[in-house]
Amino acid sequence: MHLQKEIAQQPGVITRLLDEGGAAIEAAAAAIRDRNPVFACIAARGTSDNAAHYAQYMFGALLRLPVMLATPSLHTVYETPPDLSKALVIGISQSGQAEDVRAVLADANQQGALTLALTNFEDSPLAQTAQFHLPLLAERELSVAATKTYTAQLTLIAMLTSALAESQAMWNELKSLPRLAAQALSFCEDIAGWAERYRYCDRLVTLGRGFNYATACEISLKVKELTYIASEGYSEANFRHGPIAAIDRGHPVVLVSPQGKNLAGMVDMRERLEELGAESLIISNNSDLLRQGTQAMSIPSASEWLSPILAVMPGQVFAMRQALARGYELDKPRGLSKVTVTE
Repeated sequence: MHLQKEIAQQPGVITRLLDEGGAAIEAAAAAIRDRNPVFACIAARGTSDNAAHYAQYMFGALLRLPVMLATPSLHTVYETPPDLSKALVIGISQSGQAEDVRAVLADANQQGALTLALTNFEDSPLAQTAQFHLPLLAERELSVAATKTYTAQLTLIAMLTSALAESQAMWNELKSLPRLAAQALSFCEDIAGWAERYRYCDRLVTLGRGFNYATACEISLKVKELTYIASEGYSEANFRHGPIAAIDRGHPVVLVSPQGKNLAGMVDMRERLEELGAESLIISNNSDLLRQGTQAMSIPSASEWLSPILAVMPGQVFAMRQALARGYELDKPRGLSKVTVTE
């Protein structure tokens, strides 16, 4: 099973990025500092779009750099690209084959913007279009569902943010990431013991907020890809504005709620879900909250900005275990292919 192997490879990929990716990061960071962009614009699809959400919080919270997500159809279908001349324009794609993402960078180049690509293939169209390329160094990912390339994208974003912040403290924390990732995966061994309970559920909600909004969306996507159920990822704040009305007794809800500024809100949400009779599947490094959930998925303690790289791993394993319990093909989910070309 390629998926299981690739989930297990994530600590090694992170180690490789930290050992070998520094030169590309420093070159890109120097160009960004020299250009001093007014804002960042990120183009991405699917799993990579969830990585873009992580970048929104990293750049916004730690660099005070506003981030917008691109609307690729304006560049391709409508042929009315917005003015990106003062932006740092980033394209994120595992394969680098998404034509509409590449088109955003091509238009940005023509407008005089600074462009950067994060891909797993240096010879891909997206990497060749960008002025700077940050390789994921994840080796070939054979399973259709992205796992190691997603955490590689997040790690590169964290590395780039650390370089731009010129923060040795952040780099020191990043050095501990391979060890923490290995620990996070070791904690996932317990999931196999209770995943069978949810093999017949046909809907799932995943909640996160702030840095881990990306995690909620990515876990939801992995569950959809691998188990074909109606899984939705929400910001915990947005969930209160309507979708919570769909929750009833027995409804499983994953709460991505590590230590940080959003913990109190997630604790309150768990209490509200308990009142509704829902089952709370908690991903956290807060022992009190873990004890209160129907199911607990523990992760190591880390700064909130690093936690999404760790918190997504139990979600990946949960989705994999659900697919196995249902007898589904892990590496080639129905209707999907590894490279999706959108125009």
